[in-house]
Amino acid sequence: MAGPAAGRPGRAAARPGALPVRPDWYEEPMTSDAASAPPDPTAEVVDLCRDLLRIDTTNTGDNATSAGERVAAEYVAEKLAEVGVESRIHESAPGRASLVARIPGADPGRDALLVHGHLDVVPADADEWSVHPFSGELRDGYLWGRGAIDMKDFDAMVLAVVRNWQRTGVRPARDIVLAFTADEEAGSDYGAHHLVQHHRDAFDGCTEAIGEVGGFSYTVDASQRLYLIETAEKGIDWLRLHAKGRPGHGSMVHDDNAVTALAEAVARIGRHRFPVVVTDTVRAFLEEVSDLLGVELDPEDPEAAIAKLGPIANIIGATIRNTANPTRLAAGYKDNVIPGRATATIDCRSLPGQSELLEQQLRELVGPDIAIEYVHRQPALETTFDGDLVEAMSAALRAEDPGARPVPYMLSGGTDAKAFSQLGIRCFGFAPLRLPPDLNFSGLFHGIDERVPVDGLQFGVRVLDRFLRNC
Repeated sequence: MAGPAAGRPGRAAARPGALPVRPDWYEEPMTSDAASAPPDPTAEVVDLCRDLLRIDTTNTGDNATSAGERVAAEYVAEKLAEVGVESRIHESAPGRASLVARIPGADPGRDALLVHGHLDVVPADADEWSVHPFSGELRDGYLWGRGAIDMKDFDAMVLAVVRNWQRTGVRPARDIVLAFTADEEAGSDYGAHHLVQHHRDAFDGCTEAIGEVGGFSYTVDASQRLYLIETAEKGIDWLRLHAKGRPGHGSMVHDDNAVTALAEAVARIGRHRFPVVVTDTVRAFLEEVSDLLGVELDPEDPEAAIAKLGPIANIIGATIRNTANPTRLAAGYKDNVIPGRATATIDCRSLPGQSELLEQQLRELVGPDIAIEYVHRQPALETTFDGDLVEAMSAALRAEDPGARPVPYMLSGGTDAKAFSQLGIRCFGFAPLRLPPDLNFSGLFHGIDERVPVDGLQFGVRVLDRFLRNC
């Protein structure tokens, strides 16, 4: 899920095209005595996910310091080739690689389904973690590592399901196009957008898609769980503010100071709360939640209901208004010199149809003397919660969890769906996970000690297998 980058740990350099170097903590996966029996995909998914987590695919947003995507793509290609699936790796820049493959369906006349997951991860500082972020350590029923839920878990699920199909002769109802992409965490320019612009023929026939951050559970009580299926996501409006002033000696009095002007503008943005706007998707979600929890929903004050949602309140709370968060500041080159320029980066996310309004609101906040430059600007997405694909998702969830109640929701971040939607593809977030009731799932995205429950990962394989066979 795309978001602002942070610091990163050091690493051993990987040889271009090489398979992952096994670190000191690596353990060979357990093998079964029944060599003739195909591996259980719910067991194999753990080994696949561990392997992917041990490939450092840190995306800093800078080609010179990002690494590992080519290695990860080649790993995926190898795992597909082992079971007879051909794939193609498309490199957008040295080392920035995505992979595409097509699994033929039983009915070639039907539209194809795109299943996409990204291979890159945000940086991680090993000193902040309980385990090494690229160890893929198994501990306390969880698989730990950067990318465990964003989103190498889903990548591993897809691989496990497809490998099992190939070994057992299963054909899906329609063509399934697989895309494992680079660069999602920095706007997708070197990943999904590159594929759409230069290799769109790979997606011929695709009319629907599933990807990350949907299909995860929210426990209401022992017998009921909501499963949030993403039908909408906010727009990305990353921008820089630029202030100019009169440079001079730091010991003098300076009323025209670029740093002061920028700091004041940044503070106004950081403290501002944009008006509440309840979209169709968010309204549908809140109505479902209010019904289940017995909470009265006031459309004019949805925050009262959202506050009762516990760990997922952060995600849902960010989908009822536009947001703008300062993330970086830069100015000056010497302690006693007042700089003539200062810049700040603001991570803005807009509701569907609100991007231009958000820009207008920001210009009013910063004033006429601060310039605004867009770094990334990608539209919000929203579709309806209906149709055969939604029915297939819901049926697969209920088959594995009789207490499942699928509901639509809006993601506060952005995904590769922004690129694939340009091809007219209807996009959903559906990477199924059954989560422990006390797990702060939203806090793990880009956070420390990122981890996925092993039983949740295995649940996801079973649901995904049912869904992809029959959708």
